Amino acid sequence: MDFLHYQNGHLFANKIAISDLAQQYGTPLYVYSAAHITKQFLEYSQVLVNRKHLVCYAVKANSNLAILNLLAKLGAGFDIVSLGELERVLKAGAEPNKIVFSGVAKSVIEIERALRAGIKCFNVESEAELYRINDVAKQMGKIAAISLRINPDVDAKTHPYISTGLRENKFGISYQLALSVYRQAVSLTNIKVVGIDCHIGSQLTELSPFLDAADRVLALVAKLKAENIHLEHIDFGGGLGVCYADEQPPSASLLMTELNKKLLPYPDIELLCEPGRSIVANAGLLICKVEYTKHQDDNHFAIIDAGMNDLIRPALYQAWMRVLPEKEPQNTDESYNYNVVGPICESSDVLAYQRQLSVQQDDLLVVCSAGAYGFSMASNYNSQPRPAEVMLVADNQHQVIRQRESIEDLWRGETFL
Repeated sequence: MDFLHYQNGHLFANKIAISDLAQQYGTPLYVYSAAHITKQFLEYSQVLVNRKHLVCYAVKANSNLAILNLLAKLGAGFDIVSLGELERVLKAGAEPNKIVFSGVAKSVIEIERALRAGIKCFNVESEAELYRINDVAKQMGKIAAISLRINPDVDAKTHPYISTGLRENKFGISYQLALSVYRQAVSLTNIKVVGIDCHIGSQLTELSPFLDAADRVLALVAKLKAENIHLEHIDFGGGLGVCYADEQPPSASLLMTELNKKLLPYPDIELLCEPGRSIVANAGLLICKVEYTKHQDDNHFAIIDAGMNDLIRPALYQAWMRVLPEKEPQNTDESYNYNVVGPICESSDVLAYQRQLSVQQDDLLVVCSAGAYGFSMASNYNSQPRPAEVMLVADNQHQVIRQRESIEDLWRGETFL
């Protein structure tokens, strides 16, 4: 996270003291860097200047309107998986013809709304979905543009919960069935086949799974061409990993360069990708306050005001995320191996295990790399209001992009019998 550094003994984000952000907005608090988001997005597109392309941000990673609006202004497309995400990106200024609709359970209502909006295409994930889209389009007097999400059965070498490209995963259409389903698709009256899509998982730290999947997809493209089924685009999905600890994932520019090389025999085909985590993960951090320290036998706990309701990745994926103290550590400080735990009444409410820290009650801690799957997966479990979100818009400027929820917000919409 290149915008975090210590200065005069305290942690700063750009030129802004973490302690000042906590004092002004309270904790827990999500903070994002607009400059980092911009830099990461442009890294995908800058190497593709000679290729028609579209970088579709995966909205599920972080769906704040300000982030979506920032990306829309940069020319981004969007990869959505629900009606809510569709309405969000439209509200944020997205061009409908830059939206691709993924997801395994698209409802009739979602398909109708997407067709009315005029999205770029549906990424179809089953034969049943293909026929539903055709039926809905026929009833509306429209032609639905589709691509098939093909499951290439490539091992992404990532956590099983975020692996999506194996035959046992719920996503996509089996590689073995793909040709047959394409034949069915071109025979339907209200379907226009425009592309092919794959996505094999998330937090990939090697090039080889991407390139293996690309080879399998391109072999299928050649078979389709031989049957006079010509595609307008190939969507290679997302999933590029980031550095949380000591991972060394390839850069976005290297990934795009290598995928573009694979497409050299197809100069007229548009290249699509769907990055999410790699754009926003290291743009975000979570500031929290130590409510208590607790020492019993050889167990040491830093009990903070942020929990698994605010950031579920460590509990859900056993994710490792760096934790930094707001006060710069000194060699003379007394420190312990702390488990950093939250207020939620679950034993799994641990944001970090065994971190060497020197902290006291009321000190601040920063959980790094929290921009992806942080707030977007937050909940009100234990009737906890969700945090505020703040954007760093310049070296010394920041603004609220989501207000902290109030206690009254917790029961908004509820009624007595």
